Amino acid sequence: MTTTARKNINIEEVVAHDVKHHFHPFTDHKAFRAAGGPRVITHAEGCYIWDGKGNKILDGMSGLWCVNVGYGRKELADVAHQQMLDLPYYNTFFKTTTVPATELAAKISSLMPKGFNNVFFTNSGSESNDTIVRFVRHYWKLMGKPYRQHFIARRRGYHGSTMVAANLGGMVGMHEQVGTEFPGFHHVQQPYWYDFGGDKTPEEFGLEAAAEVEKKILELGPDNVAAFIGEPIQGAAGVLIPPATYWPAVEKICRKYGILIISDEVICGFGRTGKWFGFETFGFTPDIVPMAKGLSSGYQTIGAVAFADHLIKDFFDKGGEFYHGMTYAGHPVAAAVALRNLEIIEREGLVERVAKLAPYFNQKLSTLLDLPIVGEVRTTGLLGAIELTPDKKTRARFADCGRVGTMCRDHCFNENLVMRACWDTMVLAPPFVITEKEIDELVAKARRAIEKTLADVKGEMA
Repeated sequence: MTTTARKNINIEEVVAHDVKHHFHPFTDHKAFRAAGGPRVITHAEGCYIWDGKGNKILDGMSGLWCVNVGYGRKELADVAHQQMLDLPYYNTFFKTTTVPATELAAKISSLMPKGFNNVFFTNSGSESNDTIVRFVRHYWKLMGKPYRQHFIARRRGYHGSTMVAANLGGMVGMHEQVGTEFPGFHHVQQPYWYDFGGDKTPEEFGLEAAAEVEKKILELGPDNVAAFIGEPIQGAAGVLIPPATYWPAVEKICRKYGILIISDEVICGFGRTGKWFGFETFGFTPDIVPMAKGLSSGYQTIGAVAFADHLIKDFFDKGGEFYHGMTYAGHPVAAAVALRNLEIIEREGLVERVAKLAPYFNQKLSTLLDLPIVGEVRTTGLLGAIELTPDKKTRARFADCGRVGTMCRDHCFNENLVMRACWDTMVLAPPFVITEKEIDELVAKARRAIEKTLADVKGEMA
């Protein structure tokens, strides 16, 4: 019988129960069962997680882009405990509120640029983006333009996995499983210079990708387009960092046609790029800002949407009742934890810490460029990507896209490193509390994993 050092847990029994009863998200269950089931994570501290076999694993992905303040924050557990004793639950429907929900709304507003004084709570990024579609379409009806129903997003954009959010996003595999696609959602070229830039400079390509947004607007008819949505950096697409020319050009185009701009800050928000929000890093001003993940650093389930005042005034004055909400939206325990999480980020200067660590993170990851299989390394703040290629000069792709990335991911697991594969792009988003020494450890483990991947595919290299 295998037990953890921390608790008397029968790991084999947990694995057996998991295989028998647990329907995992984003999993090929046939392959999963054939491989023997899950790795069981038992506890965590700082930037590390431990599995049921006692392996200490450096979490280069902050869970799922979210554990920004690191694991093991007793302060957050204590505030959750106290809030459960004071008020474990009450809703925010029917002209009612709770102290944590109201204080958190005020805190988020204080972190936003001037003119964002209203926050709607959800339980996830997916729900935040569902909320946006409901809000925006109703807003345009209130403004006497019910024909403004269409949303423009990017290919491989990820905005969640509910039915509406999956359609809003640009993940083709998700669309194929949804069935009949919902009307009114359109996708354009993502600003991915490495794959699509060809011989153009990144700056030239950024303008070209932005022009695709205008092309789609004109194709649909400007008066029919409700909003453009994009992540400042497309995370699940492979940490696609747009050229500096891209977002300012997109903003100019949207303002030209009176189209709302939505900055999906589910990954970038709350310091990941070295500023509080990704739109600040890339120099544009949105009208609507969905958020989640870093809001509570993953310690509780919570999401939110911040709306610009110019939208809220008309919505409140003309809208009547907004027939939308969730039982647990603004949950007092989740709100209390999120509020304390933001206090920790401010008190410890973690946004500034990300900005300070960013050059070191980039420098160390860039040392991997000496490997024949590494075609590009790119970073912003504590977001990073490593492109795997059979030919550096042509930026070619391996056959059966995703196969080599999966090999590399598995080698990372064996090196006790969590590094995610997005197709054949390896991505990283470590906790904000990571040290330079731990960055060195991360890069050393990544090097060993990539070297093993290179050995696996040496016959395919140019």
